[in-house]
Amino acid sequence: MGKIILGISAFYHDSAAALVRDGEIIAAAQEERFTRKKHDPRFPENAINYCLEEAFIDAADLDAVVFYDNPIATFDRIVENALAAGVGGRTQFVTAAAALLGEKVWVNEHVQRCIGSLGREGRVLCAEHHMAHAASAFYPSPFERAAILTIDGVGEWATTSLGAGQGNNIKFFSEIDYPHSLGLLYSAFTYFCGFKVNSGEYKLMGLAPYGEPKYYDAICKHLIDVRLDGSYRLNMSYFGYMDGAVMTGERFASLFGGSARQPESPITRREMDLAASVQKITEEIVLRTARHLRDITGEKNIVLAGGVALNCVANGKLAADGIFDKVWIQPAAGDAGGSLGAALLANHMYFDQPRSIDPSGCDAQKGSYLGPRYSGDEVVAFLKRKSFPHERIADLAERVKIVAHAMADGKIVGWFSGRMEFGPRSLGARSILGDPRNKDTQAVMNLKIKFRESFRPFAPSVLRERCAEYFDLACDSPYMLLVAPVQQARRLPMDKACFDGGNDDMMSVINQPRSDVPAITHVDYSARIQTVDSYTHPEYYALIKAFEQLTGCGMLVNTSFNVRGEPIVCTPQDAYRCFMRTEMDLLVLEDALLWRRDQPPLDDQENWRETYALD
Repeated sequence: MGKIILGISAFYHDSAAALVRDGEIIAAAQEERFTRKKHDPRFPENAINYCLEEAFIDAADLDAVVFYDNPIATFDRIVENALAAGVGGRTQFVTAAAALLGEKVWVNEHVQRCIGSLGREGRVLCAEHHMAHAASAFYPSPFERAAILTIDGVGEWATTSLGAGQGNNIKFFSEIDYPHSLGLLYSAFTYFCGFKVNSGEYKLMGLAPYGEPKYYDAICKHLIDVRLDGSYRLNMSYFGYMDGAVMTGERFASLFGGSARQPESPITRREMDLAASVQKITEEIVLRTARHLRDITGEKNIVLAGGVALNCVANGKLAADGIFDKVWIQPAAGDAGGSLGAALLANHMYFDQPRSIDPSGCDAQKGSYLGPRYSGDEVVAFLKRKSFPHERIADLAERVKIVAHAMADGKIVGWFSGRMEFGPRSLGARSILGDPRNKDTQAVMNLKIKFRESFRPFAPSVLRERCAEYFDLACDSPYMLLVAPVQQARRLPMDKACFDGGNDDMMSVINQPRSDVPAITHVDYSARIQTVDSYTHPEYYALIKAFEQLTGCGMLVNTSFNVRGEPIVCTPQDAYRCFMRTEMDLLVLEDALLWRRDQPPLDDQENWRETYALD
């Protein structure tokens, strides 16, 4: 008999809920999308209620509720950390212990209060953190068997885990434990370069191509000892996270020529080179670990999860290296995905429910379109209630033709279509779109739409069948988790003087067209790619196809539908508000089109720049 299981992640960052029925993923969403608080760590009451509603069930119908973490083991780490840190770690211990004892150990009570039931098990089941990550990667993958690699900041103790899955079962062979952590090493450099930890790591990755790995040798000599099998140890005398409230210590600052960059201050050559250096180390560890994992498992395919698995540059290197035949990465690889992994783990290993593999080779993630959806009638009811001028165009072919023409004319489009994405990437359900051929698109989107740092690159959504014409990528990338080079024939020469070691002027690099699709080509001639097929999201595919028929270009610029510091929009109301706070030209809400020029002034007393903390 099939099981209905609710998975929960909470109390650290990116709280989420996921629901699995008979092994099928029914729904999953991050709490931030409902509360509008980015990376919201609070108990995911809204996400849970959404999952129950999407499944058309009551809480009493649940067979089990599963938490993605083991609070007792986490508390053990906190105690051991305090003992090792001594007097200096007292403040950190008090803060961490209070948070843990005040929240995580009371998960049963949170669930009971929120939904009125603990499921038929009568208690909340607890998964191990890295086992939840592993389950989130292996069970939705298209593989009957695969090697498994999970890398993040820290779970209970583990920071890197190596294992394998076959059928229903997952087992780990080895792990690296706290305080030695590749994720925390990367976060330390994120902090030192002036970005927010657990939020700005992707900025560091995007900054890396502007620099040279000049600090690589210093990192290897002083900060981390990496072995041939990818295992490593950190020199903790340079870090502050064991006994303090900051990621790096005085020795770290001294090693790299001075104190950390202050947030929002100008980015200098030092930060560019630091980013390039730690990115190189990260890629080396991922590749060495993968080779070791291939040797000890003999598996042909690999799956990945954990926050470091969102480093799509390292992922692209792994896919291109050919260590494994195929690579599959959980789209919600961070803590949010732990909710899904916890539910799947209970289904397949606790309840021993069978796992089915699609013979066509498709994964079970459903394109990661697992969040709320709104019908055209619901959208129009909202627009009429607010008297917002709009045009409803039911015919998809006509609608996408209008939108394609707008983008070809240089317009920026907010696109709201179907179920919201689960995970940090917008994949064509809640996206801001533009023309990749336009050299001004990157600057306009960054400065006038997203209100974010100008150096940050944008991703292309490309027709699956046209991908090889633009990119050197030999596999699909439906979840925007692989970076690959733009084809040589499409590249344009750049003025190399811009990369002189003393040059801190990033704009001189950013403003140079680098290919015939300049808006998506990064400074190292790479792009973070989403391949789009006609099956997974037919409306989005139809839009790109219409743009291709009009322009000959089978791709669009795709960035998340939000402004800086705001979670991706969830509802039509969220989308309209974001649309009116920016300089987007056209908003598409399902089959309704709204032109900015026709809209009344936004009746909004909220200062969103104060509401949304800068990420």
